[in-house]
Amino acid sequence: MRFHFITVGEPKLDYARRGWDEYYTRLGRFHQLRTSRIGDKHADDTALLHAAGHSYLMPLDLLGKEVTSEQLATKLEGLAVHGTSEVTFIIGGPNGFGDAVRQRADFLWKLSDLTLPHDLAMVVMLEALYRASSITGGLPYHR
Repeated sequence: MRFHFITVGEPKLDYARRGWDEYYTRLGRFHQLRTSRIGDKHADDTALLHAAGHSYLMPLDLLGKEVTSEQLATKLEGLAVHGTSEVTFIIGGPNGFGDAVRQRADFLWKLSDLTLPHDLAMVVMLEALYRASSITGGLPYHR
């Protein structure tokens, strides 16, 4: 399956750039990956949805649903079994995104009830996807 990451900006802090690179590389062993970075000034719902195209849309949102690692693995595996070729994940800017993205979303995913810094949310998302992929792949990482 292909994963498309749409982020508003890119990780600015050193730890986040290293974390992004580490988990992006690891996740690339399981999936084809691509990333679209949209600048803060151009990151409205129209730009985010245009970048997402017609793929299965799973934006990160505080109004979304929290899932365990096992539930995320099951969700992604189910999408693959049902022929979903690409899943797009959106991480909005400091103000998130608007109702148009929420309405178009196939699944709103919430990482936590905590408000995470943008840079950290990017890394946590990739690690969660890597963990879910490890579960599906039968690797011991998730323990």
